[in-house]
Amino acid sequence: MAITRPAPPGSAHADERSGPGAPAGGPGPERDGWHLTSPVALTLLLLVVVVAQGPLRGALSAPVMQSWMTVFVAVVVQALPFLVLGVLLSAAIAVFVPPSFFARALPSRPALAVPVAGVAGAVLPGCECASVPVAGALVRRGVTPAAAIAFLLSAPAINPIVLTATAVAFPRDPEMVLARFAASLLVACAMGWLWQRLGRADWLRPPARASHEGGGKGEAFWGSVRHDVMHAGGFLVVGAMAAATLKAVAPASWLRTAAGNPFVAVLALAVLAVLLSICSEADAFVAASLTQFSPTAKLVFLVVGPMIDLKLFAMQTGTFGRRFALRFAPATFVLAVLGAVLTGAVLL
Repeated sequence: MAITRPAPPGSAHADERSGPGAPAGGPGPERDGWHLTSPVALTLLLLVVVVAQGPLRGALSAPVMQSWMTVFVAVVVQALPFLVLGVLLSAAIAVFVPPSFFARALPSRPALAVPVAGVAGAVLPGCECASVPVAGALVRRGVTPAAAIAFLLSAPAINPIVLTATAVAFPRDPEMVLARFAASLLVACAMGWLWQRLGRADWLRPPARASHEGGGKGEAFWGSVRHDVMHAGGFLVVGAMAAATLKAVAPASWLRTAAGNPFVAVLALAVLAVLLSICSEADAFVAASLTQFSPTAKLVFLVVGPMIDLKLFAMQTGTFGRRFALRFAPATFVLAVLGAVLTGAVLL
């Protein structure tokens, strides 16, 4: 038998058990209200769908919505396997390969370390979300910032997973793979050399200790996988929705006008890459769906996105400091656009 102690006078429990003399409207379980939890929200959403299934069915059967759903599903289904594979491999390399390996593999001279670090980006099969903490770990272990910057920019764009996804997305344009590799490596090395010549030590805040260091490797691996899947998957959905909307809703005359002007087309897709913040394993499928635009404009989209977008700016600010990000982001954007345009003029 459970024994309960009498509640002290004046306590909330005493008020709840008080009799007819208790003041009306006093505290009690019936006045606590209710909270909107995830199961409640899901139940309410299902009820709304059931009640409004007639209008919803009619809206989804419209030609515009059918076109939107076709593009959205096609982009997501094509990109998802590459995204998952890239997340798994990048988490494994980031956790199980010690950052000191990269420090030992780089030349001691910064001018030579920059291109070597840029090419070494091919060994990190992941998206830009994984390259930022790895670049931070390189700086913490004494790698020159210029080389770490080259690695930061090249890794998300020239690794095997991203290049394979690009080849699948552009099956009739194999030169797009070569152009993406060349332009991305060119811009990464140019930014590294630019930092080596003009960068100042007080612009770069020493990165904090990585969250997985000092903990169990298995826990760090799955934590990295969960983090990257949530972030990259969310941005993939947003990017697919935006591509489907452009394809199905935007007037064809607008897209033809933007695509018909080379300067406007390049600038439009460069800004779109920054705003969409799509993971580099998936951006090729979004670019391939923008059939109105020229190959050079699509290349700009593929080069700019993995180097500078909204989520990358936030991550770079948190890792290296605001003073670094405010100088690094505009310079990277300009060089990425120019490098992609020059490469596209030669190879595409």
